[in-house]
Amino acid sequence: MVSKRLTAILCAIALCITGTALAPAGASAQDPILFVHGWSESASLWNTMIGRFEKDGYAKAALMAYSYNTSQSNKVDAEKEVKSHVETLLKNNPGATKVDIIAHSMGSLNTRWYIKFLGGEAKVDDWVSLGGPNHGTETANACSFQVACQEMQVGSKFLSELNAGDETPGVVNYGTWWSPCDEIINPDESVVLSGATNHKTACMTHAALTTDEGVYKEVREFVK
Repeated sequence: MVSKRLTAILCAIALCITGTALAPAGASAQDPILFVHGWSESASLWNTMIGRFEKDGYAKAALMAYSYNTSQSNKVDAEKEVKSHVETLLKNNPGATKVDIIAHSMGSLNTRWYIKFLGGEAKVDDWVSLGGPNHGTETANACSFQVACQEMQVGSKFLSELNAGDETPGVVNYGTWWSPCDEIINPDESVVLSGATNHKTACMTHAALTTDEGVYKEVREFVK
């Protein structure tokens, strides 16, 4: 058995060679993750996915989901919700300088607005869109009495602003997942972004994108 003295010597040698102390077993350099739901949903949407991240070693403090008013403008959500929750998540995880964002449906829009227009580019490492109406969805025509739905309509002023120029600005690692059987996002390919790593999933519903195990495994690899 290696003595404590020999172990100390070996650790000291490693420190001299690398200039840094050896990381303790189980230490993680993973970014904390902010989960943002979509229209007419709540934080509970993420229960299955968050449970899987915890099972795979993420600390509870590193995984944050919240509920918000989905009828208001995505610009308001970006400023009042996304921005503040990113700051809170960083504060709750000392040493972290950036977060990862996993967004479902409309959550993709307010988080993209935060990244592009509110300084989020400097705070976000990986960004994931699960069934995001990044270029609009015809389904939003049915709830056009709400500002948020107006913004999700194909050709809306909001989407024109959001998608103008570079759809995936900065050094953020962008990834999208879209289903060819999505009953909410029409057309299905609306999710796809220029400059992102775009994934076509198996045939599944809009909500299943947050609970499907295969999608989870791909997302986990993307953000690690």
